Amino acid sequence: MHASPALAALVLIVEDEAEIADILAAYLEREGLRTLRAADGQIALDMHRSMRPDLVLLDVQLPRLDGWSVLTQLRQRGETPVIMLTALDQDLDKLTALRMGADDYVVKPFNPAEVAARVRAVLRRTLRSSRADAPSALRVGPLLIDTATHAVHVEGDGYSHELLLTLTEFKLLHCMALAPSRIFSRSELMHECLPESEALERTVDSHVSKLRRKLDEVGLTQIPASVRGVGYRLMADR
Repeated sequence: MHASPALAALVLIVEDEAEIADILAAYLEREGLRTLRAADGQIALDMHRSMRPDLVLLDVQLPRLDGWSVLTQLRQRGETPVIMLTALDQDLDKLTALRMGADDYVVKPFNPAEVAARVRAVLRRTLRSSRADAPSALRVGPLLIDTATHAVHVEGDGYSHELLLTLTEFKLLHCMALAPSRIFSRSELMHECLPESEALERTVDSHVSKLRRKLDEVGLTQIPASVRGVGYRLMADR
């Protein structure tokens, strides 16, 4: 598995054939990527909105909403990279996919190792362009998070208060701040913030509780927010 210094990229696999989805997930996870699965187009759109994946592997033939309809709505929302999957090896479909904004196109039956390589290539290209000029300081609302010094300040009108966080608390805050309205499961946060730990996932609850208490002391209440039965997110969409 490839080591990742930052939050491992999240790939949403939209495929109604469970066996194919299982194979794709296995190959992508072997590459060090995280995966989600959706078995129909509507679920895919719902998961895209809540989980904010870094890339979508999108089958054309889907229940409820087909891949073309999903791609159209994804492009209305933004620029999440999309690789189309289809059983139809027709040039017209390939051109349609590219003209509608797909980043790549794979024809079934495919070699899953090749699909994983294409996912990696698209992610390298898109993440490099989006992060090339990223500053070391990350601002989310009143929070200013400095990744170079691990300092966190809460800023307002005429004041700046530094939060004294443990390394784990800082990692949790920074991880969620990268996508502040996305929901993170406990296992994701364990993987990113406590990768060497053999503790149970509930250990995350303890660290989040301590982080929340420190934020509450400076007037930032109820963040990170708990999402019942799922995990945590830094803050809801405003």
